[in-house]
Amino acid sequence: MFYAIVRGLLRVCFHLFCGFKVTGLENVPTAGAIIVVANHASALDPLALGAGCPRSLRFMAKAELFDNPVLALILRGLRAFPVRRGQVDREAYRTSMETLKAGDALGIFPEGTRSKTGELQAAHPGAARFSMQTGAPIVPAAIVGTFAGHRKGMNRFREAKVRVVFGAPIHPKVSAGGRVARGDSDQLSHQIMKRIQDLIDAA
Repeated sequence: MFYAIVRGLLRVCFHLFCGFKVTGLENVPTAGAIIVVANHASALDPLALGAGCPRSLRFMAKAELFDNPVLALILRGLRAFPVRRGQVDREAYRTSMETLKAGDALGIFPEGTRSKTGELQAAHPGAARFSMQTGAPIVPAAIVGTFAGHRKGMNRFREAKVRVVFGAPIHPKVSAGGRVARGDSDQLSHQIMKRIQDLIDAA
């Protein structure tokens, strides 16, 4: 309920202040496990993606944000869970796998951190590995306009014209026995980023 209320409020705010437009909703499966992946150039991206996606997403958020009890309560209410960046976080891995095995939707920014230039960075292998281990299709998404809006400030955010574009799902080659070869995950990661770039270019 809290997630739905916040998503509704975000949609109103984005429409009012930045000409929010969402396209490609027909590419988002209405049921079953999916991994929604997108570019990341602004702190506003999780809000825009969450507002635009018709499915309720579970996001990873850096563990430091959960140090504040009030913020942690809000983040958990928005279905986020902590991940310790720069190390192997088994708890975040377990939560991600449980999310997908339950037929839920997982939101991931493959770049791992915000791009300082707005250009795509190389992808970490997590999204590809989760997809290949569970069979969950990957839904690529492009978030356009948040980087410009974030840099200009909210008083000029309307000029940013924020767009979220969902592309056709990528269906993975499911790994045997849950083991994923590095070459296979790298290849899928490259495909993911290319699809995101294509969506950005066409937006």
